Amino acid sequence: MLKDSFERLETDRRLRDNPLASHLAPFATSLVENGYVKSTVQSKLNLLASFGQWLERRRLSITDFDEQVAERFIAYKRRKGRVHRGNRETLLQFLDDLRKRDVIPVPAPTCDDSPLAAILTRYERHLRSERGLAAATVINYLPCIRKFLIERFREKPPVIHEVRSSDVSDFILRHAPTMSPRRAQLVTAAFRSFFRFLFQDGDLQVNLALSVPSVADRRLSTIPKYLSPDQVERVLGTCNRQTATGRRDYAILLLLARLGLRAGEVVSLQLDDVDWRTGELLVRGKGLLHDRMPLPVDVGEAVTSYLRMDRPPCKTRRVFVCMKAPRSGFAGPSTLTTIVRRALDRADLYPALRGAHVLRHSLATTLLRSGASMNEIGEILRHRTPNTTEIYAKLDFDGLR
Repeated sequence: MLKDSFERLETDRRLRDNPLASHLAPFATSLVENGYVKSTVQSKLNLLASFGQWLERRRLSITDFDEQVAERFIAYKRRKGRVHRGNRETLLQFLDDLRKRDVIPVPAPTCDDSPLAAILTRYERHLRSERGLAAATVINYLPCIRKFLIERFREKPPVIHEVRSSDVSDFILRHAPTMSPRRAQLVTAAFRSFFRFLFQDGDLQVNLALSVPSVADRRLSTIPKYLSPDQVERVLGTCNRQTATGRRDYAILLLLARLGLRAGEVVSLQLDDVDWRTGELLVRGKGLLHDRMPLPVDVGEAVTSYLRMDRPPCKTRRVFVCMKAPRSGFAGPSTLTTIVRRALDRADLYPALRGAHVLRHSLATTLLRSGASMNEIGEILRHRTPNTTEIYAKLDFDGLR
């Protein structure tokens, strides 16, 4: 495929004295490795040939290429009425490839030495190195603290010892009506974490974490949303196991339904996490904790079938990858939510909870009604405290009676 693409470009007048000519071959190779089809590779190379010609006319070299130059070229194409969907992405993809191969230096990160940035940097380092929190938690916490400090001190540098408990409660009362209950709980959790950090480091003489108001937690006001065992089997049966995508989705749904894995745990599953000799699975859970779980026979067979027949060759070590280019691991748990929702639609099921977690709830419910104890359910779901499992006690209607 590469040979055909370059035979066309070698006869293209746009490549004569083109400053990009020597860099297109490595880029095309990376495209093929990432699963792009011939027509897409050809289209991207044609665009870059035009881009190189545009650079030549403006007497720009490859080292002048950056995001601003890419935007100038897109604006030029737009004026000519020749800009197409994906052109900008191709240029940025090529720019990233050049930087990875050290053809173009990676731009130095902008250094923010403001007092606000210094506080947030210290707090982020505390969350990552001392608390060991997952990246997603850190990403959620920092914007909450930044927004609070900006609103409290306006344009002035933040002076931490001037913060009062009334500032915290006023901020939460002001913004809570615009948030969902779960989001408000996350904000208060971020505040408690931040003020504990400041108190431990001596920036505050009083632990303001104790003054952060609580958000009503109504998780026990309703019963967990779940599917019956028959409905779970209907969902699994909707996967077309005659196709590569269907076999991949079937393996994913089995991991969710049989082991009760969280969506993020399935996304982060690595090839080395499956111990075929002992029949065990390493689960990278919440809080950077790792657990080993037995691999049921049907789950193991589904994963094996996908790995042997359907997983495309790619550089990532993730078990489940995108079937279309670029072939990489899933972007995040939302991808699994989409897979579950499509399976529910095919099964003509419309429960109140339509994400991947409904299968986790369904497993716990089935275990409870089969006679499993709360401790056993908590061990299977890898809950760290019994309080997390207690919500399923509401489903034991016979016991409640």
